[in-house]
Amino acid sequence: MKFLVYGCGAIGGYVGGSLALMGHAVTFIARPAQAEAIHARGLTVRHKLESRVTSQVSAVTSPAEAFSTNNTYDCIIIALKSFDTDNAIADLRAARGQAAHGQARGLPLLTILCLQNGVDNEPKFAAAFGEGKVIAGTVLTAVGVPAPGEIAVEKSRGIGLFGGHPLSAALASAFESAGIVTRLYANAYALKWTKLLTNLMANATSAICDMTTEAVLDHPGLYRIEIGALREALAVMDAKGIPVVPLPRTPTVALAFALRYLPPSWYQPIFRRAIAGGRGEKMPSLHLDLRAGKRRSEVSYLNGAVARHAAQVGLGAPINRALTETLEAILEGKVAWEEYQGRPERLVEEIRRVTNDE
Repeated sequence: MKFLVYGCGAIGGYVGGSLALMGHAVTFIARPAQAEAIHARGLTVRHKLESRVTSQVSAVTSPAEAFSTNNTYDCIIIALKSFDTDNAIADLRAARGQAAHGQARGLPLLTILCLQNGVDNEPKFAAAFGEGKVIAGTVLTAVGVPAPGEIAVEKSRGIGLFGGHPLSAALASAFESAGIVTRLYANAYALKWTKLLTNLMANATSAICDMTTEAVLDHPGLYRIEIGALREALAVMDAKGIPVVPLPRTPTVALAFALRYLPPSWYQPIFRRAIAGGRGEKMPSLHLDLRAGKRRSEVSYLNGAVARHAAQVGLGAPINRALTETLEAILEGKVAWEEYQGRPERLVEEIRRVTNDE
């Protein structure tokens, strides 16, 4: 198959590189430094016991460049941060229009596989290009990017895909051929919302307090915040009639059962081992972005999404809303990160105040 992978970070590099290693034709839309590294050295996908380099990939720096040379991709894989979605839609529209210029008929948009975090990206692509053009998906494997053109697999799990699209089976076969465990799902919303649960865990708190996953889950007050945030997300899922589903090599159903029915103290050690161990040596994504000095974050598409969707169904989500607002204030420079770094009690007190107020 021929793939256009929009984004060559951790997820795009892992998925696209794995496909290319098995002979699939892959073109990346990448940042200039990434494209330059791929042109010079190929793309390296490093697992624990081996590293494999593929030179059978090409890299461009814009959708316009990608479509100017090739209009026969079978699928566009979106592997961008959620805050890049609107720009990606605009760029894809413009690129397809330019590619079709001068032809008797316009070029149809290709099928889009959306592997982004969050639950609001697929609806945006569907509104822009048509419901039948979008496949929901999610990657569970923990991946890092040590340097441009290098992908490090920290913990291999697999991919989940919506199975109700005509291309879903072919995509699953391609991923399986590339050594990626793939599972198909009948309910796209259940797939994406269940993944959201895993994205929430020890993510915003780790970033705000500048603490490791283990430290967050060992701290009694932060652990209570984690449980509260997850329970708010489950309440939204229940209100929307969205079930928790078993994701590849991830105990999501057991997680939901524990959150619903068991005292949090019973499973704190299990959470610590499962969540921290599942990330390997990689820090949570929101922490990585803040530590890198970025001024944008996916927190509004993770914790913020829970708060927004809770309001839509008449529920409150004060913990997720407070985590979103606090981290965004730090990112925007309205609050100094130093006020929270290594000071978890400050965050605990703020969350206690907003939950008591509501």
